[in-house]
Amino acid sequence: MKWEQAWLEYKKLDNQEIKKYFSKVLVKAEGECIVAALDELDRMAKKCFDQEVERVEKISDNGIVIALDEEADLDQEGYTLKEKNGLITVTGGSQKGVLYGVFALIRNTIVKQDLNNINIYSVPSNPLRFINHWDNIDGSIERGYSGNSFFFENAQVIINERTVDYARLMASIGINSVVINNVNVLGQAKELITERYYEKISEIALIFRQYGIRLFLSLNYAAPMNIGGLDTTDPLDEAVIDWWNKKIQEVYANVPNLGGFLVKADSEGQPGPFAYGRDHAQGANVLARAVKPHGGIIVWRCFVYNCQQDWRDLKTDRARAAYDNFIDIDGKFDDNVILQVKNGPMDFQIREPISPLIGAMPKTNQIMEVQIAQEYTGQQIDICYLIPMFKDILSFHTHCAKKDDKISDIISGKTYDHILCGMAAVTNTGNDENWTGHDFAAANLYGYGRLAWNTNLTAEEIGTEWIVQTFGQDESLIEASLKILMMSRLTYEKYTSPLGIGWMVNPHHHYGPNVDGYEYDRWGTYHRATHKTIGIDRSSTGTGYATQYFKDNAEKYEHIETCPEELLLFFHAVAYDYELSSGKTIIQHIYDTHFEGVKDVESMIILWKTLKGKVSDKKHERVIKRLNMQLENATEWRDIVNSYFYRKTMVEDESGRIIY
Repeated sequence: MKWEQAWLEYKKLDNQEIKKYFSKVLVKAEGECIVAALDELDRMAKKCFDQEVERVEKISDNGIVIALDEEADLDQEGYTLKEKNGLITVTGGSQKGVLYGVFALIRNTIVKQDLNNINIYSVPSNPLRFINHWDNIDGSIERGYSGNSFFFENAQVIINERTVDYARLMASIGINSVVINNVNVLGQAKELITERYYEKISEIALIFRQYGIRLFLSLNYAAPMNIGGLDTTDPLDEAVIDWWNKKIQEVYANVPNLGGFLVKADSEGQPGPFAYGRDHAQGANVLARAVKPHGGIIVWRCFVYNCQQDWRDLKTDRARAAYDNFIDIDGKFDDNVILQVKNGPMDFQIREPISPLIGAMPKTNQIMEVQIAQEYTGQQIDICYLIPMFKDILSFHTHCAKKDDKISDIISGKTYDHILCGMAAVTNTGNDENWTGHDFAAANLYGYGRLAWNTNLTAEEIGTEWIVQTFGQDESLIEASLKILMMSRLTYEKYTSPLGIGWMVNPHHHYGPNVDGYEYDRWGTYHRATHKTIGIDRSSTGTGYATQYFKDNAEKYEHIETCPEELLLFFHAVAYDYELSSGKTIIQHIYDTHFEGVKDVESMIILWKTLKGKVSDKKHERVIKRLNMQLENATEWRDIVNSYFYRKTMVEDESGRIIY
């Protein structure tokens, strides 16, 4: 099956003023990333202007100069773009910087179509910009909504031109680290660190290197037992330590450009150090010491919680788990260990507070994990542009007693002078023709990369860039598409989960409404609705979760009067007749927002229908099909949730609408 090129489609441009720049190039640098950058220039010039880019040895006007300046005030990955007298100079702090600079030149050309006097200096906000794939070796993808894996099929590693196109897409948005296999390392995936797969994994690693990307693999913590034949995986056992040292040395000898490993341990059935009475620092450090001689990194996920809860237990709180499990071992991790912390304390809900663990461990490297695979946010059937949510997260003040206390400061390394830090995203790609199933879902992948590179970009700027590169320059197309993107997150929240509740989804596949789906379940309880109240008391008199924050936020969340209303039911059990700042009661807010959400989806459909003929028929039809599915989903959410709470409370809707 042939695949599309997403935002790298490079549609024809009829602009003679900018066409002249792409006639010739003088190259003053060399390296495999330089070759990739020149290939991209050639591809873009051919598609956009139907012309070749001539390599020249001298140039005075109307062309591009590519150069390295390792002495300049540039991060190695940083670049400058400057235009003067018809010449555009792309300068990088390294060959990777040049590659990013060329992609930035192409992006600016297509989006702005004006390069006159361009003067851009750009260095990445975050040192590490990870993509995490949840691809399984059988070709399936856990929480994948865009087809199957393009890395694996039937326990084989796949390498073809799509591998290269994927690397191009990632490089174009500044991704520098990619984990290709699922954090749940099951079955034959455990053997990815054996001779059986070295050759193919090496090929992927070398392709990635051409595009400035380091390959990472997810690791099964019990590997000394399940592929090494030992009877223990105790991190303090000398035989285990020796096995890891030899195995890691073997892997690095066979796989070039390997950045390190991602580990999910002691979580949801995955093995880990707890089985031996060891803590997570002891568990991570044995691996960190094995990879350190090779310049490797261990990324250790903090998604560790008791998934065998008794729903009758009103004190045990899944939200507390990451903080409780890790806060006391700050400073005990080796310096090449990074803790990967989810943005919220639960599991990628449409609305939840910021994890109190981010910024609470000043002696430990951290990256923040977000999810662009829409597991709980519409599964790439429903449009849900996540970049506004990510912007809210990045701007959150932790009050960690430092001047630079925003989440963006912490994960960039600014707050605690960390170097191994940044962002990671669980990705939303698959082998569907358009990569992400829903055409609009690609905005989340594109947007994550751009935001990880520059946290100061706005959601509107990112959305506009993506629309122009994906669909075209028509002003009405840009306006309507951007409106759909920018309303989509709140729309999804309106017809699903009120005031920070989250969940209420069908178990297992997590799509569609099931108000009590997880309410009496071992995974934890989430709304505790009675006929009088709804919400969970997470104040100091409840589960105590609110006390995990630094003082200012702890006090804010502690009291109903000061708790942000969008998180009210996450932190407090509240009576249905409690009056919100809008003047509405909780129950009326539930009714109204669910009706509004359906109306919003209907508005999105109307907007998209006006664009027929302004995008390709294939893309227009694909989006209409998904929007119709979203309307069905929104309607189902509205009717089930409203009926549930009407039957629970017997409070009538003030507007007299149909509730079943």
